Amino acid sequence: MTATKKTLIVVAGPTAVGKSNVAVLLAKQFNTAILSVDARQCFKEMSIGTAKPPSSILQAIPHYFIDSHSLQDEMSAGIFERYAMTALDTIFAHKNIAIACGGTGLYLNALLYGMDEMPSIDKTIEQAVNENYQKEGISYLQQALTQYDPYFVQHGNMENPSRMLRALVFAKTHQQSILKYRQGNVIQRNFEVIKIGLELPRAELYERINNRVDKMMEQGLLQEAQSLFPYRENKNLLTVGYQEFYENQELFPNEQAVIDAAVEKIKQHSRNYAKRQMTWFKNKENFQWFRPDSWQEILDFVHSSLK
Repeated sequence: MTATKKTLIVVAGPTAVGKSNVAVLLAKQFNTAILSVDARQCFKEMSIGTAKPPSSILQAIPHYFIDSHSLQDEMSAGIFERYAMTALDTIFAHKNIAIACGGTGLYLNALLYGMDEMPSIDKTIEQAVNENYQKEGISYLQQALTQYDPYFVQHGNMENPSRMLRALVFAKTHQQSILKYRQGNVIQRNFEVIKIGLELPRAELYERINNRVDKMMEQGLLQEAQSLFPYRENKNLLTVGYQEFYENQELFPNEQAVIDAAVEKIKQHSRNYAKRQMTWFKNKENFQWFRPDSWQEILDFVHSSLK
């Protein structure tokens, strides 16, 4: 069965669950392209630590929002939404089906429902917050958010300094959590959506996360992070898989014990992130959940959902 209406098949779930493999199988099945919904894979300079698909896959299947931007570029959910709508227009001009694949919840929300227009922030506050962060590191953000935005502390990503910085500036400017700011305006998209969620038992997922981090190290994650060390203050680089190596701001770690400790933190932070992702996705409606290796069940569900 093929789609009679323009249809976006969303493949979502926690990090390392196997989203890319399922998205690639669907793209091959329907001879179409993939839109990444990942806040980090868009940056050309970050490859190993963002678990981009191998070059053979990127060459075989058209991908959007992978290697599309530089670390120096401004990035946000609003920018992604505009990019994604243009990309989908391009895909839907020739295909009835497109695949969206990723685990960045805020970006997926923007893709499906539109992005609330955020109020402006106080630039003086932003400068002061950034200066304090550069002096005191992530501990400053943790302490300040506990005071100004305890809701973010409970529900936000407390391992991502970029999001923590944004949340703190917003809270100090507007005396409100950025996570609670919602106008509730839903934009009606001109395509149908089929939502597929991938999940695994926690122990199995955590083992996959740990193994993937080990594989990243074998592929050269340490060297990639080292090459980006001069840009460590760039907010796009304040993310799991890189920031753990940058905790010593003066000297990139070269002692094995320090490197091993950083790797363990990457694993821990990735597991924490996966747990938050699952909480976020499970609170959303209309996701049909599968194991990532249940390919025939996934395909049967897609065919039965096509209109």
